Amino acid sequence: MLTYKTWNNPTYEFEIDTTYKGALNVLEWAYQHYQDDVVYACSFGIEGIVLIDLISKVKPNAKIVFLDTDVHFKETYETIARVKEKYPKLDITLRKPKLTLEEQKEEYGDRLWESTPDLCCEIRKLTPLKETLMGAKAWISGLRREQSETRKQVQFINRDEKFQSVKICPLIHWSWKDIWRYAYNQNLPYNPLHDQGYPSIGCFHCTAPAYDVNDLRSGRWKGKGKTECGLH
Repeated sequence: MLTYKTWNNPTYEFEIDTTYKGALNVLEWAYQHYQDDVVYACSFGIEGIVLIDLISKVKPNAKIVFLDTDVHFKETYETIARVKEKYPKLDITLRKPKLTLEEQKEEYGDRLWESTPDLCCEIRKLTPLKETLMGAKAWISGLRREQSETRKQVQFINRDEKFQSVKICPLIHWSWKDIWRYAYNQNLPYNPLHDQGYPSIGCFHCTAPAYDVNDLRSGRWKGKGKTECGLH
């Protein structure tokens, strides 16, 4: 089995078909290879919704984890509820950080997401994901090469140094248009904030509508000099 420890620069080749651009082939390999030892960490943005639909075709009872920071938009929680209704067999779990918002305030001060956003992400997202991945050999992510400069080099299968795991990214060849075309054609539920200028949706304190049409993540951590929460 391919794991972080047994990594030897694998040369798996996946057919890049016109319909799924390799995504379904990668998912079929992932669930055949890891079976129940792979988890999808989903943000429930539009890429996540598409990936959930694809996963449901391969493994209807797959494990899906949402990192619930306690400060997501209400629309995000409503979207999760609709997805659970559409895919009742999927094992969707909301993973919360150990510290409540009140405990975080007492230990680190109020509005940590403004004073030290990296620490806030560490407490409320990175640590919970690390704990989640302790029980899995690999994890799935909805990263696409088109999303940002920092994601242009991502491969289908990646050695994840941060979490010492194998990170599988089935959507790397999908464009923003591909994502939406698929969502519309399949009539998938999605977060209504996407229709209000939010192409990338995270915690409500740190997410604003995108201000650069060429950068879908330009509304994240606006003015903080920060474009990633640290998961990738």
